Amino acid sequence: MPDFQPRVFSGVQPTGNLHLGNYLGAITKFVELQRTHDCIYCVVDLHAITVAQDPRELRASIREVAAAFIAAGVDPTQHIVFNQSQVAEHAELAWVFNCVARMGWLSRMTQFKEKAGKDRENASVGLFAYPCLMAADILLYRATHVPVGEDQKQHLELARDVAQKFNLDFAESIAANGHGEAFFPLPEPLIQGVATRVMSLRDGTKKMSKSDPSDNSRINLSDDADTIAQKVRKAKTDPDALPSEVEGLGKRPEADNLVGIFAALNGQSKADVLKAFGGGNFSTFKSALVDLSVAKLVPIGTEMKRLTADPSHIDGVLANGAARAREIARVTMAAVKDIVGFVS
Repeated sequence: MPDFQPRVFSGVQPTGNLHLGNYLGAITKFVELQRTHDCIYCVVDLHAITVAQDPRELRASIREVAAAFIAAGVDPTQHIVFNQSQVAEHAELAWVFNCVARMGWLSRMTQFKEKAGKDRENASVGLFAYPCLMAADILLYRATHVPVGEDQKQHLELARDVAQKFNLDFAESIAANGHGEAFFPLPEPLIQGVATRVMSLRDGTKKMSKSDPSDNSRINLSDDADTIAQKVRKAKTDPDALPSEVEGLGKRPEADNLVGIFAALNGQSKADVLKAFGGGNFSTFKSALVDLSVAKLVPIGTEMKRLTADPSHIDGVLANGAARAREIARVTMAAVKDIVGFVS
């Protein structure tokens, strides 16, 4: 495999009500990676419409995600921040990949099975073909690394399969067009940190989600200090003291979740947190978690509110990012058309 320019690509769906899981599972990693990598961060609004959306709410959610990126510390002047639908090449390359990927590959995607449920016949074609668009998002920029949560790892593996099959299917044309042995890289996952999967505050066996009917199950990035404090204090625990060793969290999902959240917010390991709080009761630990959560999250929520109050500024950031993304995307797509054999 030839050397490719190191580049990070990742995206967040604009589904509204960004919460602590989005922040710790994705956005904090975006901020860290921009210090060491060339980064492209996308609000993946084309993915959002695989299920029904209210157009007004979708527009607001696109701006909210962009504001969250910036408020958390992503620099849109040094890196690229844009929304997917402004760069038509995403959909164009996705169609090529629809013709490269196999039905069997897509049928095995666990997320489609979960989202479609028992009524698969009424699921949209877009929901089924979602992984091909995700592959196009990444490979349009020939990204080499993708920060992903555990639930997206299977989709990244499919993106690698698509890249490899394209490279094999068109090997002769790739070489003839001067692109060497392979045109697309095989992107590597970046799964890092102690809270890659943040769980519900009401049930440590379920992922934190905006779709949970209980607002107390999650900390929203828009929550104020009093609301955050109330939710942390009400978070489900068990009657035992915190263990002193990480192994003691094994069969205690709620304790494990809260310790993981503290560790991620404070840039520590779970072991470090337990050295400080192990053997103590949950009330003392929760008080410290309240103080830490408020200190870390309230400034971000406040800045998000300030940014979203000026939609024209957010729109300008997204338009600028889209123009820069398009410069890269057009080069890739022109090469793909030559490789595939289109006349342009």
